Amino acid sequence: MDRRTARDGVSSLAPYDADCASYTESDLVAALRSAGIESGDLLFVQASLDALGVARGRATADDRCDMVLRALRHAVGDAGTLIVPTYTFSFCRRQRFDVAESVTDGGPWSESADFLEHVRHQPDAVRSYDPIHSVVAIGPTAQQVVKDLPSTCFGVDSLQHRLRREGGKICMIGLDLHEATMVHHAEVMSAVPFRYRKLFTGEIAQQGVIRREGWIYDVRITAPNTELEPSRIAGEARARSVVRTATVGRGFLQVVQAQPFYDLVCAALAADPWFTVKGPPADPIDLAQDCQPSAALQATMPPDASMEAIVRTLWPLPRDIVSDGYDSALAAIATQLPMHVHEYPTGTEAFTWIVPEKWTCHEAWLETLDGRRLFSYADHPLHVVSYSLPFEGVVSRDELFRHLHVHERLPEAIPFVFMYYDRDWGLCCSRRLRDSLVDARYKVVIRTSSGFGTLKVGEVIAPGATEDSIVLCAHLCHPAMAVDDLTGVAVAVGVMRELLRRERRRYTYRLLIVPETIGSLAYLSDHQWLVPHMKGGLFLEMLGLDNPHALQRSLAGDTEVDECFMAALKAGDPAGWTASYRSVPGNDERQFNAPGIRVPMLSLLRILRPSADHYPYREYHSSFDTPDIVDWNRLAESQRLVLRMIDTLERNRVPINRYQGEVCCSRHGVHIDPSTNPEAHRALFKTMDLIDGTRSIVQIARECGAEVDAVQTVMDELFRRRLIDYGDAAPQGSECR
Repeated sequence: MDRRTARDGVSSLAPYDADCASYTESDLVAALRSAGIESGDLLFVQASLDALGVARGRATADDRCDMVLRALRHAVGDAGTLIVPTYTFSFCRRQRFDVAESVTDGGPWSESADFLEHVRHQPDAVRSYDPIHSVVAIGPTAQQVVKDLPSTCFGVDSLQHRLRREGGKICMIGLDLHEATMVHHAEVMSAVPFRYRKLFTGEIAQQGVIRREGWIYDVRITAPNTELEPSRIAGEARARSVVRTATVGRGFLQVVQAQPFYDLVCAALAADPWFTVKGPPADPIDLAQDCQPSAALQATMPPDASMEAIVRTLWPLPRDIVSDGYDSALAAIATQLPMHVHEYPTGTEAFTWIVPEKWTCHEAWLETLDGRRLFSYADHPLHVVSYSLPFEGVVSRDELFRHLHVHERLPEAIPFVFMYYDRDWGLCCSRRLRDSLVDARYKVVIRTSSGFGTLKVGEVIAPGATEDSIVLCAHLCHPAMAVDDLTGVAVAVGVMRELLRRERRRYTYRLLIVPETIGSLAYLSDHQWLVPHMKGGLFLEMLGLDNPHALQRSLAGDTEVDECFMAALKAGDPAGWTASYRSVPGNDERQFNAPGIRVPMLSLLRILRPSADHYPYREYHSSFDTPDIVDWNRLAESQRLVLRMIDTLERNRVPINRYQGEVCCSRHGVHIDPSTNPEAHRALFKTMDLIDGTRSIVQIARECGAEVDAVQTVMDELFRRRLIDYGDAAPQGSECR
């Protein structure tokens, strides 16, 4: 009678012998030697001991674990180093990872957790700090291999990367080759389409010190197409003689050198990116869509919709940063302007950030144990923390309150709370409702899902005479809120409509509609070639309130854009005020001013001063931020002010004097009527004194203590009389005075 052992396409045919159902320590050592393990090896071991059968003469599981460890240590000798996985998936499960105490999960080989724990508890074992896929190493190079790993499970310089770099080997005991975690590393490094980077955050404890960390784990899109394929890898390894196999007990072990095995998998993935999984190949977005169908959300607006129509139409949508609600809102705006939509898949690196997953809340509620519903997501989308994890269960009042958020100042309002990069569940309600909760326990239901998606940035371009560009920006996220920042979006749309109508523009203008922070980062990291052409910008937010305008200056604070916009503010809104960088609510202007970018972007708001009781405004980040608090006349004023700022910048050139000495006004007919333009008349001689090719129009106006419009009138008169010139051609087009 014959016995066939088949794993991952590897078959060994041997005469049946009852003794083969058990094995000894010497049998295992011999098998390891037969498969190519030598003294001094760096060996990564993944094991399913149950697949080998009975360890002869070993009465307990501890005995078997000890025997297997001795055999492995004997095989690599005193000069060799052993590594075994001690995966905990702690951050995936919202658990603190304690380097010394967190117990090995075992992953798909849970029956081997006893063996892995046995190795972890050896006095000379060194454990890595990976809060998801930790390993322990034993041997002279243990510290070198597992210490100071970067915060990535399978990326550059990860354990698997170091293993192949150091000439290590992989031993699969009772397991198929496709289960080797080196396959994950090859998939990550090959950027396969069915994996994406995901940021997990949590706490790591070591020797009594607790620190917060973020860790990257390249996860698979969950779909039948992405399940591991059990035969191709082993078949390719046999065909290329990369693997050596030996029988042990009723099972077998396989050994591969890490680098050749990695090279084999990467080469196969280069030819077929779906080589390691069942397939068939599919668009990742389609796969994710099948797993997480889009919500039926639609927003329609008439052509050339008013600012009020834009705000009222988009306000109810659940516009979380990567969501169907955001996509629907952006699609509606794209009907108003000639827009190009940039898409950035989940997991895309955006400088030091990572594009998060698409998030959907299907339903959620809080109720008493007798079934009385207290509030639900259907009542208002702010009742659920944006990007909350799913949760269902009965919790104590104390536990509920740890996850139930209220507004700091408004007892009747629901707060806006988000956890884009922290993993937890959460609900929100009014403080008055929370204070009425007196039962000992409550039932929580939060049905949310997260998965692969695409972050979307809308870009509208009004081309100018040069590639030098001015960026207008507003964020479209913040579900069910109007002032923050649909008012900024509406003003931006109105401004771009006007700019597109103009026949000529000195600068190119780019409007970016983004999800807050990550949208600007994704766009900038993808358009780094464009950054040197960005001469400045303006972020628009929290407009439409009955407050004077506030202009937050750029980081530098003294650029041409700063001077022009401040001059326009002074003329267009005398009650307006300016603030230094990061002294009022910050937004995407931070990303443009940041190191490595340094585009001087300012922000325009209508907020209270920081000393006010309800700064930045009473309804900020709450369910009270509705279209009903928007002053549509103020919103129109904001649009006119932005256009005035743009016109000031467009006209701000450096005049060059073609005269010497004081101008004889009578001879050249230079005259400005004091009755029709008294300020320009007063500024005439001061202005002419300062024209020497070193000052711009705005700088001259500041030094004269005059409005830019008055100085521009003088310049226009002198230019007509051929007394001054400019270094560039005078722009044509409409102006907003």
